[in-house]
Amino acid sequence: MALIVQKYGGTSVGSVERIKSVAQRIAQTVTAGNTVVVVVSAMGKTTDGLVNLAKDISPNPSRREMDMLLSTGEQVTIALLSIALHEIGQPATSLTGAQVGIVTEAEHTRARILEIKPDRIQRHLNDGEVVVVAGFQGICAGDNLEITTLGRGGSDTSAVALAAALKANFCEIYTDVPGILTTDPRIVPEAQLMEQITCDEMLELASLGAKVLHPRAVEIAKNFGVPLVVRSSWSDHPGTRVVSPQPKPRSLQGLELTKAVDAVEYDADQAKVALLRVPDCPGIAARLFREIAHQNVDVDLIIQSVHEGNSNDIAFTVVQKMLKGAEAVAEAIAPALRSHPNKTEESEVMVEKKVAKISIAGAGMIGRPGIAAKMFKTLADAEINIEMISTSEVKVSCVIDESQGKKAIQVLCQAFDVEQSPATSTVDTAKSGVPVRGVALDTKQAQIAIRHVSDRPGMAALIFNTLAEKNISVDMIIQSQRCRIINGSPTRDIAFTVAQNDVSAAQTVLEELAVKLGTGEVLINDNISKISIVGSGMVGQPGIAARFFEALAKEKINIQMIATSEIKISCVVSIEEGIKALKAAHAAFELAGHEKIEVPA
Repeated sequence: MALIVQKYGGTSVGSVERIKSVAQRIAQTVTAGNTVVVVVSAMGKTTDGLVNLAKDISPNPSRREMDMLLSTGEQVTIALLSIALHEIGQPATSLTGAQVGIVTEAEHTRARILEIKPDRIQRHLNDGEVVVVAGFQGICAGDNLEITTLGRGGSDTSAVALAAALKANFCEIYTDVPGILTTDPRIVPEAQLMEQITCDEMLELASLGAKVLHPRAVEIAKNFGVPLVVRSSWSDHPGTRVVSPQPKPRSLQGLELTKAVDAVEYDADQAKVALLRVPDCPGIAARLFREIAHQNVDVDLIIQSVHEGNSNDIAFTVVQKMLKGAEAVAEAIAPALRSHPNKTEESEVMVEKKVAKISIAGAGMIGRPGIAAKMFKTLADAEINIEMISTSEVKVSCVIDESQGKKAIQVLCQAFDVEQSPATSTVDTAKSGVPVRGVALDTKQAQIAIRHVSDRPGMAALIFNTLAEKNISVDMIIQSQRCRIINGSPTRDIAFTVAQNDVSAAQTVLEELAVKLGTGEVLINDNISKISIVGSGMVGQPGIAARFFEALAKEKINIQMIATSEIKISCVVSIEEGIKALKAAHAAFELAGHEKIEVPA
């Protein structure tokens, strides 16, 4: 007999007919000899309707009252589903998050789970009942009994957290698509179903497919080793398994407040090559990395900064033994990129041999403003200057001078309470010969650039700590390679992306900060989308980046920014070209299946 936690999203319980269908599926699972806990979302678009009602009354309603309001949506669903189960002869009890014992921090509308007290659930299960739980909600610690909600995607989080607390055999996430797909089937109907995907790949593809799995749920699954399956509510297809590595023993106390950073990684076998002032037009990155791939040179980090005038900079790192080939390619291609071969100030090649890459990694970094800022401040306090920055959802990497490596390891391990600094990557891998597993598109971001930031330790820390204090999460971060001398001091541009909803607040605080620091202007571009390819199999395979860039170049799509991690390459393109870019990348890596996926309305 297995203990199974099942979660059904809003579309799966969007009508009385669908609720009856879900009840039948649950009863079949019990009849097969299993014990079942069910977590449900609000019906259909109920939550959106409640939000709109509140906004009809107030443009800025109290967060406490919004929690009180929005938590009612799931309570409707649990009662109706329990009634449906009783009607077909299956004993069931509906419980709110508070009744279940989901205890959260006192953060209205975005609380994280501190602990789950499963005693009441266990009593009902022992009596042979199905327990139907309201997802997305809990109750804050203390005597006030305040209702809290977990934010968007909170029902996924509730389900996986309950599975961890109950030590369930596995957790099934039921949705309106057959599982995790190679991209969003609403854009590419031929998107292919994956049999399995690693937690790291899933975390990096936070916006993959039809947004079927929230990153916080994946974080819990990875941290506690919860076997996770994403399946369709409309078929018996086995779905997609989300594979977790063997977790370290963890306490369930502070369940969602585990350490944001699991490891500090260090690699001294690095060299940096940069091309400064290359033309800002489609095909440049494709041409460069195609030639590098032809030399069988495997590139690690890649960054492309925001353009300045009609040019920008591209920099990348390679292992030392690959430097000679990478430098030769850069030197050979640079003259062809210039308006005249003798204009050496254009497409200038810069090489640094004695650099190292230091990274912080952890599933808990997602949605927690201030982690990158803490890293930058820690390095700044140790007087370690950052030469390159590249980020992903679960990793922040900095290139520093090799001579400062030991000090960097020491201070970062101390700052993040990490005991070891592994030489190998913490990325979990799946046995797959496919280098790219999926392609994701995010159209809800905006780009911010700060010109002429003083090139000295502590400036990046100050900028991103200021944003973190306003609870603004930053996604991609790029520090330009081009150095400008302003009033006798070297400066660099820093660019990053934030959610569109945070642009106004970010602009306000950054413009105030710019005046204090004496930087250049703050530039905002909300006409962007981010296209990403992800796959554990791209590690150690030269040419993946070139293939991606070539796919965009063939469609005449200009790349505005580039950032990478070991298993992810992200490009910022214009909002108008986002869908075209996704389709081009999906086709370039031959990810289409033989069947069209239809997503129910």
